[in-house]
Amino acid sequence: MSRAMRLALVAVATAAAGVLVGFYIVAFLMATPPTVNSAQTSPGQARITLQTVAAIGFGAHPDWVSYLVQDPQGRWVHSTILRVPAHSLVHVTIYQYDTASGLRNPFYSQVRGTVGGIMYLNGKATRAIKPDDPGHTFAIPDLGLSVPLQGVPDDAKNQCEAAPCSTSQAHNTIEFTFRTGAPGSYRWQCFVPCAAGFVFGNGGPMQTMGYMDGFLEVQ
Repeated sequence: MSRAMRLALVAVATAAAGVLVGFYIVAFLMATPPTVNSAQTSPGQARITLQTVAAIGFGAHPDWVSYLVQDPQGRWVHSTILRVPAHSLVHVTIYQYDTASGLRNPFYSQVRGTVGGIMYLNGKATRAIKPDDPGHTFAIPDLGLSVPLQGVPDDAKNQCEAAPCSTSQAHNTIEFTFRTGAPGSYRWQCFVPCAAGFVFGNGGPMQTMGYMDGFLEVQ
């Protein structure tokens, strides 16, 4: 094979690799979970129901920790893009099935930005939990909202291994209400470093839309 032909083959292979990388990057950037509407309970009020799981159990990353949201028809959807009405009260219920990872910043162990400054943990009004106890948080920094989610004990019986989980399995129920303001797109995320297997627990699902962060679309 001549030198010119070898160079041509190398050029073709390089170009093909570049195209494949380009397709991968575009597919990654363009992959967006579906937007799930909140359930309107009355004028000026809406409801969101979420669950957090230790492993999603399906898709491209079955072993990743994740959130799921329940749509108005009661189906669990793998998404973190939530649509809620502007200038409204939003009632949130989160079923927390994961065990505790703990916080690096105790700031996030306190309830902030909710109506009354409280959440209800398994029915009990609560303003803070121990910094070692959260499995996750639900936080919308631009709205000043931050709610710690109590982890399930490591030795709890009947733990959920893959989503969607059932309320018959070990979990904690967290409820709170917050008020939305003007229309806009607000980033929300978990601040517990819960990405096992990644450096400092902050990679993978912590940085991927549809898993541990998303957007609150206020309209």
